Amino acid sequence: MAISKTGKIIIIVAGALLALVLVAVIGLILLAESLGRPSVPENSVLVLKVAGELPDHSADDPAADLLGIPTSQSFSSLLTQLRKAKADSRIGAVLLDIEFSGLGWGKADELRRALKDFRTSGKPLYAYTELGTNKEYYIASAAEKIYMPPTGDIYITGFAANAVFYGGSLEKLGIEPDVIQIGKYKNAPDQYTRKEMSEAHREVLNALLDDLYGRLVNSIAEDRKLPAERVRELIDNAPYNAVQAADKGVGLLDGAKYRDEVYEELHKRLGYAKEDKLRTISAGSYKQVPAESLGLNTGERIAVIYASGAISTGRSTNSPFGAQTMGSDTIVEAVNLAAEDETIKAIVLRVDSPGGSALASDLMWHAIEKAKAKKPVVVSMGDVAASGGYYIACNANKIVAEPSTLTGSIGVFLGKPVLSGFYDWVGVNSQYVLKGKNAGIFRETEKWTEEERAKFQEQANSIYYDNFVPKVATGRKMNNEKVDSLGQGRVWTGNQAKANGLVDEFGGLEKAIEIAKSLAKLPADQEVKRVVLPKAETLLDRIFGTPEDSTFSESERRAQEALIRSLPEDVRRSLRYAALFDRMKRGEAMMMLPYELEIR
Repeated sequence: MAISKTGKIIIIVAGALLALVLVAVIGLILLAESLGRPSVPENSVLVLKVAGELPDHSADDPAADLLGIPTSQSFSSLLTQLRKAKADSRIGAVLLDIEFSGLGWGKADELRRALKDFRTSGKPLYAYTELGTNKEYYIASAAEKIYMPPTGDIYITGFAANAVFYGGSLEKLGIEPDVIQIGKYKNAPDQYTRKEMSEAHREVLNALLDDLYGRLVNSIAEDRKLPAERVRELIDNAPYNAVQAADKGVGLLDGAKYRDEVYEELHKRLGYAKEDKLRTISAGSYKQVPAESLGLNTGERIAVIYASGAISTGRSTNSPFGAQTMGSDTIVEAVNLAAEDETIKAIVLRVDSPGGSALASDLMWHAIEKAKAKKPVVVSMGDVAASGGYYIACNANKIVAEPSTLTGSIGVFLGKPVLSGFYDWVGVNSQYVLKGKNAGIFRETEKWTEEERAKFQEQANSIYYDNFVPKVATGRKMNNEKVDSLGQGRVWTGNQAKANGLVDEFGGLEKAIEIAKSLAKLPADQEVKRVVLPKAETLLDRIFGTPEDSTFSESERRAQEALIRSLPEDVRRSLRYAALFDRMKRGEAMMMLPYELEIR
């Protein structure tokens, strides 16, 4: 139906008014960003909260801040606040407010390293926690003083690694996984095919725990000035309430004090007049202070590319199951952009991934190989850079990891679920009409025939022996036999990986940037401008949309996320990689960490 002239005018006027409103909103946001920077009083105490998921990186979002919409703090932001506080003469001390967080042990190492670097400024660094387990205390022990309220508890009871197996449940449901795996330790399918831990699985877990436990003991011993044997005794006799832990005979805390009493101590320590109130500033406010105003993040440009989450083809996304997904299209685009930009002198690839699609991993490996021909590429490993996560790192000029990073897992597997028993149980009859000898290779109701299995075994062998192993060998300057002996799907800590030549240096993102500067022949004592890629989604992106928007509306996405958040954590964890495993039904091979390892 044709629109009348009046209707067209109304549409044009309405569109113009909407455009003006949007321009005004954007202008107000930009103005608020420039005018809303907080004043930082002299001799302030920066209160940094270590809590929540703490994803590796998320974008600063002034629009969300202006509208009072809460945004999650990222790990990179936390480290940036510490760097700024060290350089900022207005910050007199830092108080860490530690709660339960999503940090793994690799990032716990990196945070401790940043805390110790801050302490070289001579400024006081206090830690306060109301309830602490191994990881919370491990982080807090890097501070000058640790406090807990008198009714708090400290659970440094040693490590427990939990592995869950669904083989029995799937058997009851009539679902039989049919898988091929290469590597004695490539146990990723085990959680679906077995009912209990294999000997190889147990062997690796024990080796990981031995290394991590030794690091926990030695770090606490060094920081609290206790003999290592005494720390082992303290762990074996834990838990403690705060009063017990603060006793001189135990020495795990510097006092059992309430928060206001800790503030009173800082008040005296910083030399405040008796009538003055302690001046504090939150990380949420302090992040509005530009790093450039403190002489940081200036100079020659280095790209920092965040490659976080399980690996898949396509675009990166925020998974509704509580984790990011690393899409090969997104990372390849970011690597190519950084490689082609002549103002960018080096690339730091920050990898925090358990792996995923073998195809996507190879596409990113290829982009990194091309970029390396133009400028230095340095990898910084976060909590985990294993399997496909190691594949995309192996050809970098240098690899940097923390001693507690989980890496390696050089191996591959593929498979499909056989649902015939389940279909019988629920009364479903699935029938096929086939043309072609191998047309039924992806049938969900039949296990592979010997010929079909041979085809997939050939594919797995090609990925592992013709691609993964030789590419690691070339990148790490080893022979194939050496790589295969370190591979077989085995997971290593960063400490073990360095001893075996799989990584080059210990450290976090700062160490990787330092090495990148050196390889790019930039002065070691000069700051660099960190160009963060790929661009993270902001509130304005969600309002106006991006080229990669899904077909879901924002309201549908929020409803989906709310439903998933209502599920128990263990269920969300089990579902997190469902989409990746679903790809295997189409024949896609996987390079993934053998288990989602949770060490408490």
